[in-house]
Amino acid sequence: MEAPHSPAAEAVARLAVESPEQMQDVGRRLAKLLRPGDLVMLTGELGAGKTTLTRGLGEGLGVRGAVTSPTFVIARVHPSLTGGPALVHVDAYRLGGGLDEMEDLDLDVSLPESVVVVEWGDGKVEDLSDDRLHVVIHRVVGDTDDDHRDVTLTGFGGRWSGVDLAAAGI
Repeated sequence: MEAPHSPAAEAVARLAVESPEQMQDVGRRLAKLLRPGDLVMLTGELGAGKTTLTRGLGEGLGVRGAVTSPTFVIARVHPSLTGGPALVHVDAYRLGGGLDEMEDLDLDVSLPESVVVVEWGDGKVEDLSDDRLHVVIHRVVGDTDDDHRDVTLTGFGGRWSGVDLAAAGI
């Protein structure tokens, strides 16, 4: 049995992304693997492409509304237009506390029926679910026009055990 915070060995994929359009496409393709109850954590520097990837997830899930950064509202719910799960998009950047502050958002109530995507969730949302997909986006830091990103997707818990992210075209 997989420990709650241990990666599922076969659920790891690494890819290079060369443009915002490719990042959005990664989100669209990743959406095909997601189902209600999935928790997706996005980690990366400012401007890495977390919201761009989430925009692609929203397109792939067929949700209503423009997916934009929820930095100032903390969380946005995008209902499905296709009968699939809603997308709950959370930006935990301004939240200083851990799970206690996140619990005020009632994500544990939304999680079973929705796909919950949390930007800046490291150290804050891991305890919401034993199963989660952690997406880490690395970019060159500093004053640069370089659009290259290295993206690592790691599945944690039984939900992602046996899921081959690389074979799924991610």
